[in-house]
Amino acid sequence: MAKDPVEQGEAGADAGASVSTLERRLSGVCWRYRQLGAPLDARDRHISTVLAGIRRKHARPPAQKAAIFADELLAMLATLEMDLRGLRDRAILALGFAGGLRRSEIVGLDCGPGQSEDGAGWIEVFPAGEDPNNDGGVLLQISGKTGWREVEIGRGSRPDTCPVALLETWMRLGRIAHGPLFRPIARKNGGVSSDRLSDKHVARLVQKTAMKAGIRGDLSEGERKRAFGGHSLRAGLASSAQIEEAHVQKHLGHASAEMTRRYQRKRDRFKVNLTKAAGL
Repeated sequence: MAKDPVEQGEAGADAGASVSTLERRLSGVCWRYRQLGAPLDARDRHISTVLAGIRRKHARPPAQKAAIFADELLAMLATLEMDLRGLRDRAILALGFAGGLRRSEIVGLDCGPGQSEDGAGWIEVFPAGEDPNNDGGVLLQISGKTGWREVEIGRGSRPDTCPVALLETWMRLGRIAHGPLFRPIARKNGGVSSDRLSDKHVARLVQKTAMKAGIRGDLSEGERKRAFGGHSLRAGLASSAQIEEAHVQKHLGHASAEMTRRYQRKRDRFKVNLTKAAGL
């Protein structure tokens, strides 16, 4: 007796692979078939039926990194040394938070346009103008998932926590004027490399400083390690910024407001109460 295709799909699903991983691999297979001139439609009834069965059995809500809020970011900055490495990492954390940046966007920045083949954007620093209400700041040009976007980051009130001031300090002391903005530092002589920093450094940096600052001390050490990552900075800005949602959406470069809401951890939860609205 032939097995139901759903049962076959569920039995064949690799327990160690996530549903999203399977979907990405299927997309790659379909792309390869198209290149060979034999299109494979992922919406085919046999394929979609198997995938539906896998989703029902194995799919889980998307894992979200915990948001880092402004006061927590200050505590994280305070755990870093004032040496060159610490100054670089302070600039990374502050710029990543204020810009609501993905970790790949942080390390993909150059000092100016057209300075590297692997760059994903560049910065332009503006000094304070004659207008007393204009303190200047840094303008980021970023090539993200939804195309190019501009991100304005204004100056803060304190130089030790201001993302623009921290960035300027790193560039001055690290002698960064051309090419990748954030770079590795040699352990032996403390010199700055000409290479681009890996985006994995951002994830490890957020995790390490959040642990040292004692954030979410109610969780076990393993849970805390899993809770924080590069997206924690991005989610923190989205959750903290008390401005119109459209501005947050534009700043983060989201194609839809729904995506922005996914980043706003608990900010608007239960504000709209349909239970009371219904009269209960």
